[in-house]
Amino acid sequence: MKRLLTVVAILMLAPAMLFTAPSIYPTGTTIYDPVKAWSGYTVFDTPNEQGAVMIDMNGTLLRRWPEVAAVPGPFRLLPGGDLVGGSARRRPHQEAFALLQMNWKGETVWKFDRSELVEEAGKPSTWMARQHHDWQREGSAVGYYAPGALPRTDGGRTLILTHKNVIKPAISDKLLEDDRLIEVSWDGKIVWDWLASDHVDAFGFSESARNAIHRFPDWTDARGAGDWLHVNAAAYVGPNKWYDAGDQRFRPDNILISSRNTSIMAIIDRATGNFVWHMGPDYRESTALRALGQIVGQHNPHLIPKELAGAGNLLVFDNGGAAGYGEGNPVAPTGMNTVARIDSRVLEINPVTFEKIWEYSVGAQERFLFASHYVSSAQRLPNGNTLIDEGADGRLFEVTSSKDIVWEYVNPYFAVENGSRTNRVYRAQRVPYDWVPQLPRPTERPVVPPDITTFRVPGTAR
Repeated sequence: MKRLLTVVAILMLAPAMLFTAPSIYPTGTTIYDPVKAWSGYTVFDTPNEQGAVMIDMNGTLLRRWPEVAAVPGPFRLLPGGDLVGGSARRRPHQEAFALLQMNWKGETVWKFDRSELVEEAGKPSTWMARQHHDWQREGSAVGYYAPGALPRTDGGRTLILTHKNVIKPAISDKLLEDDRLIEVSWDGKIVWDWLASDHVDAFGFSESARNAIHRFPDWTDARGAGDWLHVNAAAYVGPNKWYDAGDQRFRPDNILISSRNTSIMAIIDRATGNFVWHMGPDYRESTALRALGQIVGQHNPHLIPKELAGAGNLLVFDNGGAAGYGEGNPVAPTGMNTVARIDSRVLEINPVTFEKIWEYSVGAQERFLFASHYVSSAQRLPNGNTLIDEGADGRLFEVTSSKDIVWEYVNPYFAVENGSRTNRVYRAQRVPYDWVPQLPRPTERPVVPPDITTFRVPGTAR
């Protein structure tokens, strides 16, 4: 199994790593051990306008939702078979016009699009959600299955990560596509909101970083604004042992965010809007952080929910790639993307001491074999395994605590984007079979990979 993993990883190298990937490689389920895996349905996004799909452990396509848009992400299945995700993408922006909840029949049972009344040249003013990258439904702090923490299906509040264009001269003289968090009631009323640019001093930027942001806040000509932080995750802290022991920073209704462009993770105190905990942007601030090493361009940080292995620890996909603002250098002349790393890691971290508890990575000279410079996620499963989305390569796999691969799947749904073929997956979610009562429980068939030293495409020499 490990040998097939290595071959698939080589074949699926991220374009940013400057390697040439072969054009032929296995897709679908390539490894499956029903005894060791935590079996269920897997839901994930497909590139561009293909929507969301749901598969069983053997890779059978069971349901497709073309009504939702892939780019704003993520899609999540709720108990009973309802799907929640962004509606059609607002191009060229990375955001959705609305956040939708659809039942199994494809009927919209809930919709939110009243975050902002947007005016665009030559078009009538339109209400939009401007939702991007994340949302959470009350009842589930982090958006995936945990016993005793089920998302509400017919009520409750929804936390939504949105955009808001602002002018903030203290940050930049350019228009900013800022990150705004809102919490909305079931009837669509905004009951709490938070704007990132109001708290710039809390991010811990150096003077050189502030100067770089001012000059080049990740400006995009097509959108006419600078996506200066690129917040890509927002989750409730959720019930946890740290708060139970009296640490007020980890109040369950506080919110953990992630800024890809700055490599910062932070917990927002709901009452004040201030940061009460953070990691980054510089991971040399303490002995523990130096031992952990610089996190770069991370995705999907969250505290593992109660009743799962490692409950209370921080689980994060540490992408690598490039991120950070600072002094310009030959490879980052604008002062943006000043920190880079070739490989990815999945880290489990004690959020109080910053001690590393567990890591999935590929070591030594071969570390580039596990690399997703953008998108990606990780989910702790009820049996202690971890579902990993190596998103840039469209590769999903499940590992045990000892890092054995017990399920692997390569996304076969491709699209052409900017002249290149992509099968990326922003996030993946594993749910119990009984969350979809509309379907009979599937038959589970082991998938044993072939001997790769003799495996050939038909018609070639052996």
